[in-house]
Amino acid sequence: MTLPYQILVVDDDFSIVNIIKTALQQAGYQVLTAHDGEAACHIANTKHPHLIIMDVMMPQCNGLVATMRIRQNHNVPILMLSAKAEGSDRVLGLEAGADDYLVKPFYQQELLARVKALLRRYDTLGSIRETKSDEEIQVGNITLNTATKQLIVRGEPVRLTATEFKILQVMMTTPGRVYSAEEIYERVWASEAYSIENTVMVHISRIREKLELNPKKPEYLKVVWGIGYVFEAP
Repeated sequence: MTLPYQILVVDDDFSIVNIIKTALQQAGYQVLTAHDGEAACHIANTKHPHLIIMDVMMPQCNGLVATMRIRQNHNVPILMLSAKAEGSDRVLGLEAGADDYLVKPFYQQELLARVKALLRRYDTLGSIRETKSDEEIQVGNITLNTATKQLIVRGEPVRLTATEFKILQVMMTTPGRVYSAEEIYERVWASEAYSIENTVMVHISRIREKLELNPKKPEYLKVVWGIGYVFEAP
């Protein structure tokens, strides 16, 4: 029997934590809780939750710092919560390593839908429950191993989040094909692209930092102005 997913909810507002915890438990998830970033990092290292819901504004260690620290060692999906809807705050959250971003106040149904989508994506990629595959995708000096979920750049292994992995998997499978931001979002996030703002752009930027010698002059992952993005060999 498959065990239920374990989700860590992090927020310094106890009432919000209780609301989210109740909604998740009613949906069949196990729930861990923390009220600051330090506690979140400790639980991530010791309990290894399948997903983290992380508030941005918290005392001692805020959600951005906690996310960056967790990302150093863990590939767990992170859904960031914030009371700020500005695009710059969304970008900061994604650049810190979050996979998705939700603005307060939010509908419980939307939260649960985001959680389900993130878990489904990570599950499919084998980041939570292992799957077996012998496929390997290579473009130039870049190799994406779908069995180990590992990126090899010029012979060196590079850590990816599952979102970054899925974007590369989509684009490297058909090198030379141009994908719009909307198409990438729909394929990777498995939902309709609506008000995606900078989400895809930030993830593309993070991927470039990991595989390009000069991210400002990319050889592999390029912008096709006015259309989208393309992955191709130099």
